[in-house]
Amino acid sequence: MADHIIPHFQNDAGVPVIEVGAKEFMCIGARPPFDHPHVFCDMGDDTEIICEYCSTLFRYDPKLDPHEARPPECAWTEPKAA
Repeated sequence: MADHIIPHFQNDAGVPVIEVGAKEFMCIGARPPFDHPHVFCDMGDDTEIICEYCSTLFRYDPKLDPHEARPPECAWTEPKAA
C-alpha cells in the first residue's frame, strides 16, 4: 500500500501539543481501533489548529518533514500488510 499523501497524526499519549511539519493533515485521535472519525485539519496562514473532535492542539514547525511529529510517536503510518 502506498504511503499517505496527506500526513496522519494521532495522540495515544494524550499530550497537550503536537508539533507537526504539515499545515494540512488528518487527525485520527488515537491509534485504530480507538481512533475518532478522521478529521481534516488545514491551518491556512495560521501556525496552530485545534482538532474539533479531540481538542488536541497542533503547532506547525517548518523544520519537521511533513510526515514528522514531535513527539515522534504521534506520527501515524498504516501498518504494513504481512
